[in-house]
Amino acid sequence: MRQTWKQYRSFDATVQLLLVNQLSINLGFYMLMPYLAAHLSGSLALATWAVGLILGVRNLSQQGMFLVGGMLADRLGFKPLIVAGCTLRTVGFAALAFADTLPALVAASAATGLAGALFNPAVRAYVAAEAGERRVDAFALFNVFYQGGILLGPLVGLALTSVSFPLTCTVASAVFAALTLLQLRRLPQNASGPREDRPALREQAGTVLRNRTFWLFSLAMSGSYVLSFQIYLALPLEVERLAGEGTFATAATSALFVVSGGVAILGQLRITAWCKRVWSPARCLCAGMALMGAAFLPPLLSSSAGPAAQGWAAAAAVIPLLACAGLLAVATAVLYPFEMDTIVALAGGRWVATHYGLYNTVCGVGITLGNLATGALLGTARTGAHPALAWLVLAVVGFACTAALAGLTRTGRLSAPRPVPVGA
Repeated sequence: MRQTWKQYRSFDATVQLLLVNQLSINLGFYMLMPYLAAHLSGSLALATWAVGLILGVRNLSQQGMFLVGGMLADRLGFKPLIVAGCTLRTVGFAALAFADTLPALVAASAATGLAGALFNPAVRAYVAAEAGERRVDAFALFNVFYQGGILLGPLVGLALTSVSFPLTCTVASAVFAALTLLQLRRLPQNASGPREDRPALREQAGTVLRNRTFWLFSLAMSGSYVLSFQIYLALPLEVERLAGEGTFATAATSALFVVSGGVAILGQLRITAWCKRVWSPARCLCAGMALMGAAFLPPLLSSSAGPAAQGWAAAAAVIPLLACAGLLAVATAVLYPFEMDTIVALAGGRWVATHYGLYNTVCGVGITLGNLATGALLGTARTGAHPALAWLVLAVVGFACTAALAGLTRTGRLSAPRPVPVGA
């Protein structure tokens, strides 16, 4: 933690505020969202289709509007979009505390999703602009704060939800209200580019959409998001299959997230420093993706095992899954800082937030399609046919994306990105 604090203090006040901002965003979000489905189906007694609609609207409004949020951030400046997003999420979370009809719940859910589309690209582009040549170090630290919020949020939310879910919504809304006020007062205004560099929206979008190398990179990297998301899908479902639904299964599922968050918080800066010392950025991307594919090999050891009894047998059965979670966290720590830096390089320092927005949309679509396929494969495994198939396919996805990144590197598209002006 001393190294983290030292690194944090080495950046200027703007970057420091953006890091605290991201920690608080994830804290407020994850104290509420993991418990929303249970509230909708339990306290409000909504049908399963209605719960799926409300959660789906939130995801669609965020993923579908990322590009628009990024374009607006590049045109209007980063601060207005960050403030607007936090304000909108304040309102959305407050509405969830009192809404009890389907139209109101859908509107509140859509507002929380749109809020993320407004501030996510702007925050990343602002960090990139302020960090300048230290972008890799800044994004390594960004991931520490990001994962810290994910780790702390559900714990705070569990304590609050045990009292009442509206209390959780109110506290989460208060977190975003405080963020809004803090950024209005302390976050400097930062225009994304010179005033004369403001072409029509169609030209701005066209510049990004015609960036072929960026598209290829985004498609290759979307595989990493499909794989890393399996800590929320495939790994918990496999824990449930092996350990049932008792206390041990709950503890084992929690351990997956503790391992993942712990690796990021404690190891991110050391991993990034080592990678910078040993490999080029493009080599780091290939190594991280290959490790992400390899992370799905340990679950093969327990894929053919039946439900284990409590005690040592159950503990042994979930060890390969914990190893998978740990390797995924290490792979993400290798990838993330260089991934964010490469996006800036491929953008040429122009319309960076727009590129981040489109990148998030591509990866979001990849996650949706990947989860549908993974769910189908896991369903097949549950019938007893091909129990190892899902894990093999996930590993192959990682190795295929590694080959795609290696191909981009061999053609020189990633190995020597053109210089990007500081604060572009």
